Amino acid sequence: MSVSLVYLDAATAAPLHPVARQALLAALEDGWADPGKLYTQARRARQLLDAARAATAETLGVRPDELSFTASGTAAAHAAVLGGLAGRRRVGRTLVHSAIEHSAVLHAAERHVADGGAAASVPVDRLGGLDPQAWAAAVGAPGVALAALIAASHEVGTLQPVAQAAAACADAGVPLYVDAAQAVGRVPVPAGWSVLTASAHKWGGPAGVGVLVVRKGTRWESPYPADEREAGRTPGALNLPAVVAAAASLRAVAAEAAAETARLAPLVDLIRARVAAEVPDVEVVGDPQSRLPHLVTFSCLYVDGEALLHALDRRGFAVSSGSSCTSSTLRPSHVLEAMGVLSHGNVRISLHRETSTADLERFLAELPGIVAELRAEAGVVGL
Repeated sequence: MSVSLVYLDAATAAPLHPVARQALLAALEDGWADPGKLYTQARRARQLLDAARAATAETLGVRPDELSFTASGTAAAHAAVLGGLAGRRRVGRTLVHSAIEHSAVLHAAERHVADGGAAASVPVDRLGGLDPQAWAAAVGAPGVALAALIAASHEVGTLQPVAQAAAACADAGVPLYVDAAQAVGRVPVPAGWSVLTASAHKWGGPAGVGVLVVRKGTRWESPYPADEREAGRTPGALNLPAVVAAAASLRAVAAEAAAETARLAPLVDLIRARVAAEVPDVEVVGDPQSRLPHLVTFSCLYVDGEALLHALDRRGFAVSSGSSCTSSTLRPSHVLEAMGVLSHGNVRISLHRETSTADLERFLAELPGIVAELRAEAGVVGL
């Protein structure tokens, strides 16, 4: 008998929103030409691009000329970090970032350090929240060019104190870059930032579209060779049909966000309560209150994360295990290590508009037995 599949990894990629699918198909008809040219098809493509930019900017509450599309959320993050540092290299060469940034930001930081710059990591508490005092001290140090703070943890869902961090940056005269990939389309992003990025496939748009916003007045310089596209902020031709679909779906999910939060947050509460009560030796991690509405992470003692992922997959459940940004290697998560919580046997559940209560009831019914079987296979019994 075939097992029905339950997809619970929306934090990696949400299922394509119906509006995105409709917009993508429609844009394939008119969005194939180069929007930088002057003939009729190109002018139509330009109209589509301008409309997509305006709609995305309106949803994010920014000016259209502050927003550029990129080839991915990762490309946007790299450009945000390296461009922000390049624009302020006369001020200093230090990047301040939280210990739980996405790997895209940390890899850009590594490149900056390899090129002679410096990076300072600010710790978080056991719930995954930024240490505000340590942050203020770090951004107030001499020679800081840029600060980077994720809006909400992509691994445990904890919302970060962006407004407080932004105030500390403003006091120090340091621009703040916010990685809002998990927040955009789900929760409001506090003001005060200078640079922001997001990724369309996190909100139900197509893969291959990132968003880079650089506020007017921010010193930012492209880290790439000169290119006339997207105000010089991102090189190469855009996948215009995907951009149109991303803009349409963002508007749709933003309109649905309040209702989806009201629906999904209680389901996350249910998972947090049932897993803690029904699976022995488990740690539910992340802030139970100040969190994203759709994401929950827990770690099971005496269980190998890879084995747990495969066992759940065989039962028809698609989840993340190990570090969500390096899941192909299943190395211990740098986020969980920074929090000081259990990192083995880790499962991240992230919900979406198609997730049902029945899906989660089935998951919660099967999880304790799966964990018990894996522990028995490993010789761990009597828990």
